[in-house]
Amino acid sequence: MRIAVHGAGGFTGRLTVAEVRRRGFTPVLVGRNEERLRRSAAAAGAWDAEVRVAGLAEGEALAAAFADCAAVINCAGPFTVLGEPVVRAALAARTHYLDTAGEEGFIREVLDGFHEEAVRAGVAVVPAMTDDGAPGDLIARLVAERVSAAGPVPEVAEILVADLRGRGVASRGTARSMVAVSERAASERVVPERVVPERVVPERVVPERVVPERVVPEREVLGKDVPGPEVSRRGVVDGGGPSVVDTEEGPVDVEAFALPGAVTVPRHVRVRRVRTVIRAEVAALFAALTPDVVDSVPEIPDEAARAASRWLMLAEATGTGGGRARGWVTGSDAYGMTAVIAVEGARRLAEDGAPAGTLAPAQAFDPAGFLDHLTTHGVTWQVTPA
Repeated sequence: MRIAVHGAGGFTGRLTVAEVRRRGFTPVLVGRNEERLRRSAAAAGAWDAEVRVAGLAEGEALAAAFADCAAVINCAGPFTVLGEPVVRAALAARTHYLDTAGEEGFIREVLDGFHEEAVRAGVAVVPAMTDDGAPGDLIARLVAERVSAAGPVPEVAEILVADLRGRGVASRGTARSMVAVSERAASERVVPERVVPERVVPERVVPERVVPERVVPEREVLGKDVPGPEVSRRGVVDGGGPSVVDTEEGPVDVEAFALPGAVTVPRHVRVRRVRTVIRAEVAALFAALTPDVVDSVPEIPDEAARAASRWLMLAEATGTGGGRARGWVTGSDAYGMTAVIAVEGARRLAEDGAPAGTLAPAQAFDPAGFLDHLTTHGVTWQVTPA
């Protein structure tokens, strides 16, 4: 099975090429710079991989590069600037599309703007297949199911999605994307009750499923720099300004930030309010980014620092009757995990299928099943009553 990796000359693209090869699939490296693509292939251990050169302005050439592939994974950001031509080329090629975008504005544009074209092409378009976008969306779906009455589409009053990783490693590409997010940020989305268009919650969303109690000893899961997943019964305290998430290690200041869940969760959960937050210290770091600062960030983060870093996505749902549930997903090496998530998503689209159209991760894939797959890569997850 061929999987095209667009933007394969970049850092995330190289990791994705390596993961495609590790899984036993055939990577096809696509981008505008042949020399960078060949260097990336060599660095990924894919010396014999096929390289196809096509720029963003060459729509027909880009579509031809994708045409005989089962799926294309777009790793070239910032997606707000560079993403749309790749989506259009994948649709023209009638090839499943996934990306590693974390930019809320771009994700919204893809989900809202390309649905009908994707249906006509008979393919799935799934943005936000990253270490924050996919786990955050999947765990949000599961906590919503826990507090909602039985039915194909959960209905809740509010969902919080929190990225609680601390300051850590970042690539230059991530820094550029965060500048794009900050410029377009809309960190809170309000959806009127029962007014979500039916196409965003199609009948084939996900089957009924039981959410397992996955109790993992905390110290086997978390590094000392990551808050424990066992947040207190107070959960999130919102006093009108900066909010606080109470963890067993103490309160963590958080601020509103436009995470992918702000737009993906309302695609498959009937919810009046979605709040997305990150640590206040990380928000301050992103706010301080300037073009000069971005250019000083290493293109490739230190490998040892990557391996030692941890990420933690927390979701909390409040039901229409007041009941609450909380879930978390945590793992290490966010960049390596993004490659794992994107490639597994491509495999599932190609081999298992999904409804044609634009889909959030939890619409395209079974949330519990996908998270269980990630446990083979050191990820742990849990859903409990709050």
